[in-house]
Parts: sequence; C-alpha cells; structure tokens
Amino acid sequence: MKTFYAAASYGTAFDLHRVRRRTVAVLSVAQLLSSVGSGASLSVGSLLAVQLSGSNAWAGSVTTAVTLAAAVAALPLAGLAGRRGRRTALVTGQLAAMAGCLLIILSTVSGAFPVLLLGAALLGLGTAANLQARFAAVDLADAEHRGRSLAIVVWAVTIGAVAGPNLIRPGAAVGEALGLPALAGPFVFSAAGLALAALLLLFGLRPDPLLLAARLRTAGAPQAGNVHGVRRRHGLRAGLRAVGKSPRARLALFAIVAAHGCMVAVMSMTPLHLQLLSEGPMAGMEAGHVHAASTDVLVLIGFTISLHIAGMYALSPVMGWLTDKTGRLPVIILGHGLILTAVCVAGFGQRQPVLVTVGLVLLGLGWSAATIGASTLLAESVPADDRVLVQGVSDTMMGAAGALGAGFSGLVMAGLGYQGLNLAAAALAASVLAVAVAAAATNRAAAAAA
Repeated sequence: MKTFYAAASYGTAFDLHRVRRRTVAVLSVAQLLSSVGSGASLSVGSLLAVQLSGSNAWAGSVTTAVTLAAAVAALPLAGLAGRRGRRTALVTGQLAAMAGCLLIILSTVSGAFPVLLLGAALLGLGTAANLQARFAAVDLADAEHRGRSLAIVVWAVTIGAVAGPNLIRPGAAVGEALGLPALAGPFVFSAAGLALAALLLLFGLRPDPLLLAARLRTAGAPQAGNVHGVRRRHGLRAGLRAVGKSPRARLALFAIVAAHGCMVAVMSMTPLHLQLLSEGPMAGMEAGHVHAASTDVLVLIGFTISLHIAGMYALSPVMGWLTDKTGRLPVIILGHGLILTAVCVAGFGQRQPVLVTVGLVLLGLGWSAATIGASTLLAESVPADDRVLVQGVSDTMMGAAGALGAGFSGLVMAGLGYQGLNLAAAALAASVLAVAVAAAATNRAAAAAA
C-alpha cells in the first residue's frame, strides 16, 4: 500500500488512473447496495406513517424525517470527511441507516409512531452519505470527466432503488416468515444491503479519494496544522460565503435545491394520492379516513415509485455525458424544463394513474439532469480547498428543501389537492428555468463579444 500510495502521490498516470477506476467502482457498488433502503422508505413510508399515527395528516412525516436528518447530517459528515476522509464519513452514514431500518422494523411490531420517526431520521444519515458519495467520485476526476464520474455513481443507485419499492410483496413473505408485519419486510432487505455497503466501503475505498486528492494538490506537503491537506473550515455561514463569491456556484446551488424540493414534495404524496384515487371520489384527504391499502394498490404504488426512481438514476450516465459535452448550464435547463413538464402532466392528469406515472418518470429524469449538471458546476466553481465545505452546504440545503417539500406537501395537498401541489412545484421549477436561461444568454453574449 505504501508503494502504491507513493507512486500515486507523484502523479504516475497508470496508478492514478487505476485508483480513479477503483474508487468509482467501489462507490458504485456501495450505492447499489445501500439504495435499497431509500427505495423501501419511499414506497411504504407514507403508508406506515398513516397506519401507525392513525391520521392522513402525518403521511409526509417519514419523508420529512429522512430528508431533515439528511440536511442536518450533511455538514457534520462533510467535516468528518475533511478530518478523516470520505471512507470514514460514508461508513458512518451507512451504519446509522442500518440502525434506522432496524428501528423501523421495531416500530411496525410495537406500533410506536415515534420509533418510526426515529428510524426514519437515522435512515436520513444514509441518505446524506449517499449524496456525499457522488462528490467523492469527482475528488480524483479530471476536468473533462467530472460529469461522467459523478453520473456513474449516481446511476449505480438504479438497481437497488428500483428494487426497493418492488420488495413489498417478497418483503411481506419474508416478514411473515419472521413473524413481522407485511410492511416491515422490505426493511429487512434494506438493513442487509446497508451492512454490506458499509463493509465494502470500509475495506474497499483505499486509498481514500479525498485525502489522496489533497496529497496530489500539495505534492506531499500538507498545509500547516492539517496533516491531510484538507482545509478545516466548518459551518453553514462559511460555506454560504464561499458559494456567494461565485455567480456560477450560486446558480448551481439554486438549481440543486429547487430540483430536490420539487421532486420530494410531489413524490412523497404520490403513494397516498394513488391510494385515495383507488378508493373512489369520496376518499379524499378532507374526509379524514384511514384505510389499509390493498395488495393491488401496494403493487401499483411500488411500480410507480420504481419507475420514478428509474427516471432519477437509470439515465444518469447520459446526463453526465451531456454535462461534459454540451456544458453544465444546458443540462440544468433541460432538467428544470423536464420537471416543469412532469408536474404539469401529473397535476392535470391526476385522475389517471397512467398519467401520474408518466409525470413521475419525467420528474425523475428532470431531477437527474438538474442534479448532475448543477453538482458538477458547483464542484468546479469554488476553490479546491473550499470544495468539501461547499458540498456539505449543498447537501444541507438540498436536504432542507426536501424536508420542507415533504413537510408542507401534505398540508398543500389537503388544501389544494394533488393538482395544486404539482402547480406549486411548477412555479418553483419555472423560476429556476428563467434564471438559468438568462445566465446562458449572458454567457453567449459575452462569448460573442469576446
């Protein structure tokens, strides 16, 4: 290991190329394994919340807990990465998420709603780690392939996340075999996947990409007071100051936060909307009814969320390729254009499950393009020493937007219906689209003048 590390620290092309490939491969497989947990929580979280709380008003509480915890954990995990490296931060997040899955299983047995929320919060730490993994993929990437490296790791989520919602039926069989409720079954698979992901990262992510990147930048001479060569700056305020110095970074952060807020708000209420739609016109939220979903409805929900998640991740390599070939801004514009189209299709087609599903797929595609394009732009728009801090701020703001989207989505849906919720998301996507188009026009004008 010492010989390899020394060779890499001098920038030997073969060794560095091998480390890059190994890093992306390990991160990708770990994302595949850990994403089963997020897929399961998305598909049955709102149903569990309604079942254990006894009220539709709490439908978005699980998603809120997951996203809020991810937002709170993002900066501490970024600080941990800066001090100890990506491996330590990512393993910590995966183990916390595994504990969260076990608590969610316990909540289904005990019927304790607070235990469900605590488990969801711990699952959010895994979400924060998974978000950080996409930035770990670009720690060592060269400028020409940043979008591709980031997209490959994002794409790896596809198999696990798509499988998660479809584990409802086999999960019910596992739950029955273990003496557990049906909705607890998918989280058994999730806990196992998270455990395997943690082990893979612990033993496979060597050398640590962030610490190696710092060593390469400093040519083996770390900055004073920091043995790893990574600047120890912490705090949301410091990160926002770093973002504020770059108009490109500000736009990237806005695009990331808005895309995630729109996606989470609409996605988190779609399972409940489909359940209510299947029960007929008298089953609206205003009626205050709480029913156990039938198996057919659970399968429909699982299928819809699976296709949505496939839209989020399956074409990530294409989005990464477009980001590298056409530029960051065009992909951001494409992403928010797709989000705007998606919420209009789902909102105006709210009575047709097929149109709702099409809207959710487009929503996933828009999130993918906006997140990959904007994340790549953000990573290259700030100095290298500020990058980890700014990435932590990005994940914090992203998680906060998701928490707000999930938290208020139930209230908006109760007051304005599913269509009103989608139209509110449309307004946010349109505002980002306008800013991005204006920035692209300014760049073209500047290039023409030059």
